[in-house]
Amino acid sequence: MAVAECIFCRIVRRQAPASVVYEDADTMAFMDIRPLTPGHALVIPKVHAAHLADLPPEAGMKAFETSRKVAEALRASGLRCEGVNLHLADGEVAGQEIFHVHIHVIPRFEGDGFGLRVPPDYGGSASREELDRAAERVRRGLGTAPHG
Repeated sequence: MAVAECIFCRIVRRQAPASVVYEDADTMAFMDIRPLTPGHALVIPKVHAAHLADLPPEAGMKAFETSRKVAEALRASGLRCEGVNLHLADGEVAGQEIFHVHIHVIPRFEGDGFGLRVPPDYGGSASREELDRAAERVRRGLGTAPHG
């Protein structure tokens, strides 16, 4: 998708409406139009990046810091907020719908009805061998050697 067509880029340029809660030179936070709970906000880097791999590291750090600030503000807001989930979906299969990196900052409270669905076989621990094999593959993906 071209940056000109990206809804989040349009929000940054003030070409689309948003209920902005925070903005600085590098990030913006605004209310999600389909909130999971009252106060559900989105934090975006102002630079367009469709996926995490496209996002400059500095922009990612700034987006995470803004997410932390918004989470702190939610707790102080008077909205019901007994905890906070941060969620980032990277790719369509992960649930990403808008292809501009964004972090969901979701206030949580007992009985809010939101939760994660886990596979039926979740709960059993993986063997050390399985974990070591997966770790080796990730290290190869990173191009790094094991530590210690």
